[in-house]
Amino acid sequence: MWKDRAALALVLAIAFSCLVPLKTRAAEATEVQFRGADSGQRASNAEFLWNLPTWAPRPVVPADNPMSTAKVELGRRLFYDREMSASGMMACATCHEQEKAFTDGKRVPVGISGAPGPRNAMSLTNVAYLPVLTWANPTLTRLELQALRPLFGLHPVEMGMNGREDQIFARLGADPVYRQLFAAAFPKTRGAINLTAIVRALAAFERTLLSFDSPYDRYKYGGDANAISDQAKRGEALFFGERLKCGACHSGVNLTDNLVHVARPRAPAVFHNTGLHNLDGKGAYPSPNHGIREFTKLPADEGRMRTPSLRNIALTAPYMHDGSIATLRDVVRLHYAQQGYAVERGQEPSPLRNRLIGGFEISEPELQDLLAFLDALTDTGFVTSPALSDPYMQVN
Repeated sequence: MWKDRAALALVLAIAFSCLVPLKTRAAEATEVQFRGADSGQRASNAEFLWNLPTWAPRPVVPADNPMSTAKVELGRRLFYDREMSASGMMACATCHEQEKAFTDGKRVPVGISGAPGPRNAMSLTNVAYLPVLTWANPTLTRLELQALRPLFGLHPVEMGMNGREDQIFARLGADPVYRQLFAAAFPKTRGAINLTAIVRALAAFERTLLSFDSPYDRYKYGGDANAISDQAKRGEALFFGERLKCGACHSGVNLTDNLVHVARPRAPAVFHNTGLHNLDGKGAYPSPNHGIREFTKLPADEGRMRTPSLRNIALTAPYMHDGSIATLRDVVRLHYAQQGYAVERGQEPSPLRNRLIGGFEISEPELQDLLAFLDALTDTGFVTSPALSDPYMQVN
């Protein structure tokens, strides 16, 4: 039996969110459960030190889940805990590996049953700044809710813990380390071990996956003219120039047009069709990846996906929502330069693609410059930080 009725309602809402249109009762239920998601100004815990550079805005933190060091440490342990899966072989970190900027290097992730997921695992770099959390589900706007999907989702099965909730609580409650961590993280509930506490701790840890120390950051924001090469500087000019127009969708502090923070807590989510597929000449994408059309039911929304951040992009291959493009070179040369990868597949350019995907000419030296710029977005400190790494692998 479930000991947390509110948590059960959340799991059911998430499990069926991919089957219902926007703003159905299930979607509204997920919003009601965790009120205050837009209250970032008053939600941030004054005692928590974000360790952000002066030029980086503070993330939005929901009022019902303020940050604390104890909560973050508990969330980190849960994030890397393979016993949170039915097989005992899979953790959140299985599909979000630190050295790959919290992706997994696969076209699509594979759950405990061996069944592949439908979409490429997105990077968790600076996930705290995103208004929506998946490629194409506009209803998933909170990390606390997103954490339920890999744990309990059925389509696809990832960690396979649906129906094993009491098993989770019993195991964590029997572990003296976890009992201490829950007590420190949630003193108001005397360390109660339940699903609400678990997802809040996971979300708190994920909000600390902050990457703001790439060579390009040191060059652009830190004033270090020598932080990147002349080649990368030429690539920057190409990237933000009028010919390639990459910066139209990949700009700002997080290199995406999807950005929320304490001074901008209600910014809308943005989705684009980049012309990756055109199966029928009308812009069709292969099932089950129809973009936000799955929710809006609008034909014009076919293939529209959320713009990913390009931070640490050199570490997150393969690319696109289906992992269909293996290298950054091919993303540029075979996709964007050709009015979409559909053309490389022998199809016509998609009539639904964003108007900015108009194709362009690019020479080999220019391509090398552009790739040098993209490589300069890699934050090596982020992908090696002990504070974000597997606590089970660290020697005490």
